[in-house]
Amino acid sequence: MRALRTAADDLATWRKLRGLTQAQLADRAGIARDTVIRLEGGDGGVSSEKLMRVLRALGILEGFLHALDPYETDVGRLRSSERLPQRVRPRDLTGRDKSLRQPPSS
Repeated sequence: MRALRTAADDLATWRKLRGLTQAQLADRAGIARDTVIRLEGGDGGVSSEKLMRVLRALGILEGFLHALDPYETDVGRLRSSERLPQRVRPRDLTGRDKSLRQPPSS
């Protein structure tokens, strides 16, 4: 919830720095003004597509995408040469050997 509130405040600040009203931003993003109000209010139910439209209209989409790039992190750079699996299966985090587990009773 704290991250949503911070992001909402930052979006409102970006809009004001650009000198845009909520209606103007909505028009530029191709969304309803109510959606901008919800975003700036910290409503987590707004679709990621609409958020991306707002970020593009504010001119900050590229920075957002750059921040999400896993290869811009230390872990991503360290593991960049590894081949990523198509699917990730849950790992056993208990440390117990699977062969010692008893099958579920019927």
